[in-house]
Amino acid sequence: MTKIFNDKINLLKALAIIVVISGHLEFSIIPMFPPFSFQIVLFFFIAGMLFNEKYSFLEYCKHRIKSLLIPYFLYEAAYLAITFLVTPAVGKFWGMPVSLKNELLMPFITGHQLDLIAPMWFVPALFISLIVYYLINRLFNKLNLSEIGRFGIYLTLALAAIQMEPLISKSVCFLPVVRMLFSLLFIFSGDFYEHKLKNKECIFNLKILSFVLVLQSLLWLTNADYTPIDGIGLSFILAWGDFDNWIVPVLTGFTGIWMSLLIINVSYEYIKNWNFLHKIGQNTYHIMANHLLVFNFITYSALYLKNIPFEVKNNIDIYWFYCPLKSTYFYFIAGMIITTYIGEALKFLKNKAVAKITAND
Repeated sequence: MTKIFNDKINLLKALAIIVVISGHLEFSIIPMFPPFSFQIVLFFFIAGMLFNEKYSFLEYCKHRIKSLLIPYFLYEAAYLAITFLVTPAVGKFWGMPVSLKNELLMPFITGHQLDLIAPMWFVPALFISLIVYYLINRLFNKLNLSEIGRFGIYLTLALAAIQMEPLISKSVCFLPVVRMLFSLLFIFSGDFYEHKLKNKECIFNLKILSFVLVLQSLLWLTNADYTPIDGIGLSFILAWGDFDNWIVPVLTGFTGIWMSLLIINVSYEYIKNWNFLHKIGQNTYHIMANHLLVFNFITYSALYLKNIPFEVKNNIDIYWFYCPLKSTYFYFIAGMIITTYIGEALKFLKNKAVAKITAND
């Protein structure tokens, strides 16, 4: 049973990161469920599924610092060096001015201090949300609060976070609060789903599928940003606390998560032995950290081969890529493969270094 749980979680993580990468390339892997309507909250949901109360508070903080923050700041240091190296070639410094504030504090405020690791804003945000969730969960346990009561409080906090969006324009310091309040609902939902909900298979049936599809089709009527040419619709940008509607982000978060769970449950017997999918799930951190580097390498290579000045790229967003009508899926496949094996290589080197240190001891 433990192996099945671990395999399903791993495949769900693989699906989540695939949705993230496809979203950054502006196409949708799951019809009707566009990436920016649920991609990040799915990761919070998975974190909730893996939540464990067995640690003391200090032990839990130590565990999360080791698994989330230390790799983050190692990546930040590496990408700061890479940014300095490529600046003369591309004619632009990809990030904010270097300072202790920007490199040590901004990761917890915006996470966009360096362009190439901008997708990793999620990591410090997840750390903050999990620590707060741990404390609130302990409080609720002491109060013996029911699951319905907990859900009601977390839902209220998520809706309050949406209403706080105007405060971000006045001070960016509100951004981590908005992210945290919104994400707590999905961490709790993942925790509840995995540890409290019995007979989970009962929530995956034709009636509920029909309900979800009808609801999702109605939610599409609320689009504020969708055009068939240049939008994928139903998006909310949690990275910047940008919500177009007071309730739709919550609903699309849940419909997207439900559909993701359904996909894994239905397909599990067919994909459980797909080794590369498992490698993707085991390397989501490295894929998140490195895919923009791969995308930009492809972009600048294309510009160089076509004799197009690099300044064309420098005046556009970091996510801009070359000839999207033709190259989108090449970026996607190359990005997934290269970043997955970057992760595998880094883990191999780490294990080799640890083994060497252990042998010397």
